[in-house]
Amino acid sequence: MAAVVGASVLVGCSSSGKSASGTASSALSVAASAGSALASAASQAGSALASAEARASEAVSAASSAISGIKGGLDAKGDVTVGAVTTGTDGKSLAQLTVTNHGEQSYQYVIQVNFTDGNGKVLDATATTVQDLAAGQSVQATARSHLTLSGTVKAEVANAVRY
Repeated sequence: MAAVVGASVLVGCSSSGKSASGTASSALSVAASAGSALASAASQAGSALASAEARASEAVSAASSAISGIKGGLDAKGDVTVGAVTTGTDGKSLAQLTVTNHGEQSYQYVIQVNFTDGNGKVLDATATTVQDLAAGQSVQATARSHLTLSGTVKAEVANAVRY
């Protein structure tokens, strides 16, 4: 039975007017084109990844600059807790912050929130401001990513200053 099937395949090849080497050559050409397309897609993905990493780096720099520009500020990371990350209607990641003023006077806060993936790699960063928080009081604030993020996204307070 196998000999009959094999003969039918050979007859099918020769009766179509193409030689076995021509068919193999066509198959190799298609494979080469597919390989080229795959390499191009991989290159584009690599470029997109590099671009996303550059945008994340720029966001971290901008958020850090917002905090470093404050003269005489006090470390306030202990005054801020961050909740779970959700996705807004615009596709941006949102992190709910609770800011509690443990000081003895009213303060303003600038909080740098880094949005990270499941491995802790920073995807985006933002600076969130809380104005005139009275001593002993708490307030809710929202940190919003600049980029549309996907996958597992977490938020961490990278830095916080009160002044």
